[in-house]
Amino acid sequence: MIEIEEVSQNSEQILEEEGDDLEFDSNDLEIEGDDPGIEDNDLGIENNHLELEDKNLENEGHDLPEGNDLEDNCEQLFDIEYHVLENNRDDATVEDVRNGDFLGKDYPPPFVGMEFESYDDAYNYYNCYAKDLGFAIRVKSSWTKRNSKEKRGAVLCCNCEGFKTSKEVHSRRKETRTGCLAMLRLRLVESNRWRVDEVKLEHNHLFDPERAQNSKSHKKMDAGAKRKVEPTVDVEVRTIKLYRTAAVDPLGYGSTNSYEGESSQHVDRSKRLKLKKGDAQIIHNYFCQVQLTNPNFFYLMDLNDEGFLRNVFWIHYRSRAAYGYFSDVVIFDTTCLLNKYEIPLFAFVGVNQHGQSILLGCGLLVDETFETYIWLFRAWLTCMLGRPPQTIITDQCKAMQSAIAEVFPRAHHRFCLPRVAHKILDNLGTLQDYEGFQRTLNMTIHDSLKVDEFEMAWEDMIQRFGIADNEWLRTCYEDRERWVPVYSKDTSFAGISTFLKDESTQFFNGYVNQQTTLKEFFDMNELVLQKKYQKEALDDFESRNSSPILRTGSFYELQLSRVYTNEIFRRFQDEVVMMSSCFGITQVHASGPLVTYVIKERQGEENSRDIKNFEVMYDKRGAEVRCLCSCFNFKGYLCRHALCILNYNGVEEIPPLYILARWRKDLKRFYVPDSGSNNVDIANPVQWFDHLYRQAMQVVEEGMISQDRYMVAWQAFKESLNKVRLVAEKHL
Repeated sequence: MIEIEEVSQNSEQILEEEGDDLEFDSNDLEIEGDDPGIEDNDLGIENNHLELEDKNLENEGHDLPEGNDLEDNCEQLFDIEYHVLENNRDDATVEDVRNGDFLGKDYPPPFVGMEFESYDDAYNYYNCYAKDLGFAIRVKSSWTKRNSKEKRGAVLCCNCEGFKTSKEVHSRRKETRTGCLAMLRLRLVESNRWRVDEVKLEHNHLFDPERAQNSKSHKKMDAGAKRKVEPTVDVEVRTIKLYRTAAVDPLGYGSTNSYEGESSQHVDRSKRLKLKKGDAQIIHNYFCQVQLTNPNFFYLMDLNDEGFLRNVFWIHYRSRAAYGYFSDVVIFDTTCLLNKYEIPLFAFVGVNQHGQSILLGCGLLVDETFETYIWLFRAWLTCMLGRPPQTIITDQCKAMQSAIAEVFPRAHHRFCLPRVAHKILDNLGTLQDYEGFQRTLNMTIHDSLKVDEFEMAWEDMIQRFGIADNEWLRTCYEDRERWVPVYSKDTSFAGISTFLKDESTQFFNGYVNQQTTLKEFFDMNELVLQKKYQKEALDDFESRNSSPILRTGSFYELQLSRVYTNEIFRRFQDEVVMMSSCFGITQVHASGPLVTYVIKERQGEENSRDIKNFEVMYDKRGAEVRCLCSCFNFKGYLCRHALCILNYNGVEEIPPLYILARWRKDLKRFYVPDSGSNNVDIANPVQWFDHLYRQAMQVVEEGMISQDRYMVAWQAFKESLNKVRLVAEKHL
């Protein structure tokens, strides 16, 4: 049962010359159930009507909360806590304002999603903000629960809201009302926090700071609300609570404002996720379940203006931690969006020390517009503590390209080469000599070692097949620096084959298809993740405890067999074996310690081997080597040509510069997210948990390496627990 306290224009008493009104706390109206019968004069106020339409309370001349906002059982709030560096807070959608403490020289304008610890904090904030600008405020309406008299919501408005009533028209008092619409609507969430649900900032009058200074609201201003907070450290870590989500509605469409039988004509369905009945509840249940076992799980929801769910993003703690080791190259996989799958799933994918795909965040998108991608990339960047990837590989999309340029301006943005090639072939599928074109396109892309070679080969291909007027081909050529390998030789891809070969890096490949439903996806999601984690742990164990079989007598092979994980070593081993195909090293240029060589290589089948020349530069001062094929940048290890030049110059070991830490099997990787600060506030229980959790997870990770370490870790945990309990018993 909910009571609504309402101030009407007829019942307001003018207390001051400036027109300040009484702040009411009377219980004039009582509403029970979903369909209260309210007559025009139930309030006892002339010309004041309260109507109920489509289960929404609508008060003429007064803003009341909508029906669903009044019911506790309709409020399903997703609580996310994450520590974000102060200089990244602009990327977050919602800020948390605590205990009346406000940052900045002036009070910032209110915005939807702002939260406060109490109603008084919210009122004091809006009052201080109003005083800074030069206007006064009053409580326009509020509502409480009858049993507890606990305030549940309120509307604060500008003091110039409304107009004089018919009885006040002939009053000698000066007219101060202008019908101003500026207001702030508040609602109690989680029984102890107040959230801003609606904001109108525009005023229709000039500000009068002097008159506002003498208004009732400013005269009684709480002095404690005036203080400004100055950060005590150079980089302040703030807790941002995100409650951006839809309440789970009866139809399961993920809307805070949808009701059974509601007409769809008021909702733009193109701007909301196309969820089936019960899908919103499935999402909610999954997030709640994961958070019970994973306190560092992060998720964020984006709503449209009508309160419908637009976009969802989530990421596990392990993914956030793994990004710290593998942030050099990230694939933004939109296969499900591109191929119109049942679920509009996207995924941020990286590659781990075994060359396996790892999940770095995923979610659901309503569309593929610039605004949607901006929201997503900013959310992901904030989650990663503002650390952008060095290289990001995506599909060919103008909106996505523009969003990446804005959010990740320093990242190397490249297109997925196989998909660009497929699109070219699909658009030219009617060519008479289609197979000949396919072979020529492949050679033009992959066999060009220099830019001028590619340009000449492309022009020859265009002329040979008479396709100079093809619009799609022209568009691809304009974007050639983002997908043709010869233009990306200075870009690191760390072995991600998606840029070069037609291999799937879709993290959920084999688990998700075009008919997979949202329920089926969430049912299998945790199982897929656990299977991937177990595979990585097993490969770690095998790499540390086994010695690969050597295929040559090269010391380079022996050296990296002791360093690289098994899978990466096998890839490098192929390069060592192929050294036997290289011959005829010739020095073609020298400038001090810099020497340029040309090395020949036999390619092709045994009976029809072609010979190709590769240019390799070598710096004798630091044993630095660079081949024209750029294998090191593309794959993350040296090619056979570079190895031959090192061997030719008497270099017995591969320089450390060319042994990437991301491939090492002896590197300890603790999948515990970094909070961004090593300082712990011993007076803050939240930081106790974060700090202890990170330290404990490091012991867990170490204990998983072997059975002996597991036993030591388990014994250490038991001893620690006993010591902690002894401390507690001393205080009894």
